[in-house]
Amino acid sequence: MPLTQEMRRLPPRPTELAAVRGMFRDTLVRHLKCEDWALYPRLQTKGEPVLAELAARFVDEMGHIAEAFEAYDSYWTQLRVEADWPGFCAETRAILTALGDRIAREESELYPVAETLFKAEAPPPRERGRRVA
Repeated sequence: MPLTQEMRRLPPRPTELAAVRGMFRDTLVRHLKCEDWALYPRLQTKGEPVLAELAARFVDEMGHIAEAFEAYDSYWTQLRVEADWPGFCAETRAILTALGDRIAREESELYPVAETLFKAEAPPPRERGRRVA
């Protein structure tokens, strides 16, 4: 059933909204930790100046997004969401837009460079059916 204009003006049930926000928060935090603890440190220590600079720039930018998300998540309590559903929706759209822009830049700028370097250092695939003595 498509959402009507009236349905869009009303917040969902608190338990539904809390569940969706919780899943989103967990997914985002997990993604940020993977990048902060695994991907970016590795990229910065590869010995490739261009990649190290690019990774450092993304680390700096992602910190701002993480801080903005933490502020957003802390501010928008259930009571505030119920009191200002349009405001919550506008801020949610802004956060999602920032994350979407960031993901698009990672896909177009960072990951292709990283993939090229990691492919270059990967061992060649083993031939099937061949035994090593």
